[in-house]
Amino acid sequence: MPVSLPPLSLLETRVLGVLSEKQRTVPDTYPLTLNALVAGCNQKTSRDPVMDASEADVQAALDELRSHSLIIESSGGRVPRYAHNIERVLQVPTQSTAILTALMLRGPQTAGELRINCDRLHRFADISAVEAFLAELSERSAGALVQELPRQPGSRENRWMHLLSGAPSAEMLQAAASASAPVSQSSQVVSVVDAMGGRVTELEAEVAQLKKKLAQLCQELGVSLDD
Repeated sequence: MPVSLPPLSLLETRVLGVLSEKQRTVPDTYPLTLNALVAGCNQKTSRDPVMDASEADVQAALDELRSHSLIIESSGGRVPRYAHNIERVLQVPTQSTAILTALMLRGPQTAGELRINCDRLHRFADISAVEAFLAELSERSAGALVQELPRQPGSRENRWMHLLSGAPSAEMLQAAASASAPVSQSSQVVSVVDAMGGRVTELEAEVAQLKKKLAQLCQELGVSLDD
């Protein structure tokens, strides 16, 4: 990580992750308003841990991120809107941003989990492609942005975590190792359901946006939706 960028808080990385996610999944509503950003931070699906941040908390995180040029604020409309500036500040490609986004939103994951969870952000051809970008992120001359966590005996893959909040403590490493035990079939089902729930939420937002545009178009043409 560049020396000028200090460790970020959990909420600051959540804000960055939400902005990066929504840029890809709901581009029509991006950049985001403060209200939309709060909702994204507190989303119950596709988030680990689940948060309950207030508008004031998110605004404070935005102000801190903006001081490091990680956030761009635009005020062309009625309310300010916010966009991320990850690629320019960290000097990483969009593929790496997708990986960092998944790690910021969901916590430590294996390369296989990252490939699945990055699908709406960037579609990696296979796990080896994810592993190649993870290796690149961990070996940057400007400072590593991810770290491979120790494997617990019996687990099949190592998990990775982002380093935007600083290096993990010994306690965090031990907790991560414990969390990487073999996943039961029921846990895998829950993960799939959570992923589907997140996609449904995104689709509902897209449908609402399309309905709004259709209503505006009908109003301009003087046509009733009931006709």
